[in-house]
Amino acid sequence: MERLIVFSIIAFVASAVCGLIFIPQILYFCKRNRLYDLPNERKVHHNAVPRLGGVAFVPSMLLAFMMVLMMISFQTDHRISFSLWSVYFFIGLAMVYIVGFIDDLVGVAPVTKFIVQICAACVIPLSGLSFNNLYGLFGIYEIPLYLGWAVTVFVVVFIVNAMNLIDGIDGLSGGLSLLALSGFLYSFALQGLWYYVIFITGLMGVLVAFLYFNIFGNPKKNQKIFMGDAGSLSLGFILAFLCVKFAMDNQAVMPYRRDGLLLSYTLLIVPAFDVIRVSLYRLRHHCPLFLADKNHIHHKLMRAGLSQRQTLIVILTLSMSFFLINRMLASIFEITWIVLVDIAIWVLFHLALNYRISRVVDGRHALDTKVAA
Repeated sequence: MERLIVFSIIAFVASAVCGLIFIPQILYFCKRNRLYDLPNERKVHHNAVPRLGGVAFVPSMLLAFMMVLMMISFQTDHRISFSLWSVYFFIGLAMVYIVGFIDDLVGVAPVTKFIVQICAACVIPLSGLSFNNLYGLFGIYEIPLYLGWAVTVFVVVFIVNAMNLIDGIDGLSGGLSLLALSGFLYSFALQGLWYYVIFITGLMGVLVAFLYFNIFGNPKKNQKIFMGDAGSLSLGFILAFLCVKFAMDNQAVMPYRRDGLLLSYTLLIVPAFDVIRVSLYRLRHHCPLFLADKNHIHHKLMRAGLSQRQTLIVILTLSMSFFLINRMLASIFEITWIVLVDIAIWVLFHLALNYRISRVVDGRHALDTKVAA
């Protein structure tokens, strides 16, 4: 056990070091080739910022993961083998990573990206990994294979897009991913699945390195960077894979867990609820679903008068609050009631936020009227 904890720490440190080496090189490459995310009326940043930070995620994670696996193999004479779903997972990850990288470089049509996401999502159930139990959600427990496959593809594509769409201010997508990865890290460690723990710590290391440049980097000194689609799509796919993996009822791998689905859902609740709310808003106002707008949770908090840093803190606090609330409720209520409580909290939060925004707007209008007079 202690040795495996050490290996996990090594994976984290190795990945962070890779990130600290790769990201400055990416910054230089972006500057030399003028690859910037330019400000416009929809975006909150005011300077041209490089957008290829996420390119470092997958290579850093894989280098750290493979290095630790080789260390384990040499020290324990244990032969490392990969399951079928691990191979399929890396194929799917490569698909979304490559299309995200190309999009960051030259641009890719939204329809093309969506098709690639569906193809990558289909790879996971083809390997035999899929939702097969809803643990009592709306009274449903075991589900047939064909339905589990359909639900899996939908959930993977949904999470990939949710992480992509919430990537709107410094540290938000990376911060939410880090929180979710921490939850999965703890959960897989409890089940003794140490290869997954090492894999997760390998991703967390490069995320920490990226967040340093993303949040604290000075754009005027070419030290600030965004993750871009290569980063957000890859993070979304990895989190979706971990979600399905932990929620699947496969007692040959993990014992039955009453909260298997609840935990996976809770760790991704903020980006998931946000994309659902925005989609419903667009449908209600007859707007195209893929139309970019400024109606996400971070946009609303900033309209309420918060700074980027304050907005980040509020959303991360909200995510952690959902986790704590759901953990407490898990011992009392079934998952259906917990989901309904979460929805109620989310609706009340946005009603309060809408009220705050209206007060801010009225205050600005009164000030403009006074100045004009």
